[in-house]
Amino acid sequence: MAKVAFLGLGVMGYPMAGHLKAKGHDVTIYNRNPAKAQAWVAQHGGVSAPTPADAAKGQEIVFCCVGNDDDLRSVTIGENGAFSGMEKGAIFVDHTTASANVARELEAAAKAGGFGFVDAPVSGGQAGAENGVLTVMCGGEQATYAKVEPVIAAFARMCKLMGPAGSGQLTKMVNQICIAGLVQGLSEGIHFAKRSGLDVEAMLEVISKGAAGSWQMDNRGKTMNIGKFDYGFAVDWMRKDLGIVLDEARRNGAQLPVTALVDQFYSEVQKLGGSRWDTSSLIARLEDY
Repeated sequence: MAKVAFLGLGVMGYPMAGHLKAKGHDVTIYNRNPAKAQAWVAQHGGVSAPTPADAAKGQEIVFCCVGNDDDLRSVTIGENGAFSGMEKGAIFVDHTTASANVARELEAAAKAGGFGFVDAPVSGGQAGAENGVLTVMCGGEQATYAKVEPVIAAFARMCKLMGPAGSGQLTKMVNQICIAGLVQGLSEGIHFAKRSGLDVEAMLEVISKGAAGSWQMDNRGKTMNIGKFDYGFAVDWMRKDLGIVLDEARRNGAQLPVTALVDQFYSEVQKLGGSRWDTSSLIARLEDY
C-alpha cells in the first residue's frame, strides 16, 4: 500500500481517488473547490489538504487530474504548487489530458527537484473512472513507471508505458482522433438509416456484429438514436482535446483533415447549446430531436 495524494476531484478524479482509498492506499486529496474535497472525505475517509504543496508533502506518489495545461502548471509549479512540497524520490503522475510539451516541461522540472514524473492520460470516460476500468497511456522512464503501475491498477484495466515523457499524451491524441472519426461516421450512419426508413435499433444490432462494430456503436448507438446525450465526457472537453491534437499536428506535419472537420462540427454542437452534452451529440447537427 502506498502513501499518495490526488489533486483534482472532477468527474474523473473524484472516483479515481475513491478507488485508491478503497484499495487500501493512504490518500490525501486537494481540490480547488473545498466543498467538493469535504464531500469526498465524508464519503471515502482520508485527509483533505488546503494547497497542492500541502497535499504532496510526505507522499510517495502524487496523482493529478485537472482541466488543461494552465490548470496543470498552476497545481504543480504555481504558487503553493505540488512540486514545492514533493520529496526527493517521490513520483508525480499526471492523468490530465494535456499537451506533450507541458509533459516534457514538467518532467524536466521534476528531475531538477529530484523526483519522478509520468504523464498518464486516461480513456474510458466517467463510467470507466467510476467502475475502475480506465485505460492509461503513459510517458516517462521505465524505472519510474514500474513503481507506479501497481498503484494505477486501482482504477485501470489497462496501463502501458508508451515511451519517454510526452508519449502518453501523444497516444491520447491518437485516441481522440479515432473517436472523432468514429462518432461522426456513426452519426451519419444513424441519420442515413432514419431517412431510409430502417428500424435503427435492428440495424445497429446487425452491423455491430460485423466490421462496422465499435465501442461507440455498442455504447452510444441506441442513445444517439433517441437524442440522449448525458453520458459524461462533454463537447467542451472534446474540443479542448482536439485543439491540442491539431496544434501538435501543425508541429509534426501530420495531415488530419477529418479531425479538423469534426472539430468544426463540434463547434456547431456548442452553438446548438450542447457544450455540456457528451461527444455522441455530433448527430444533433443532423437530426431534429
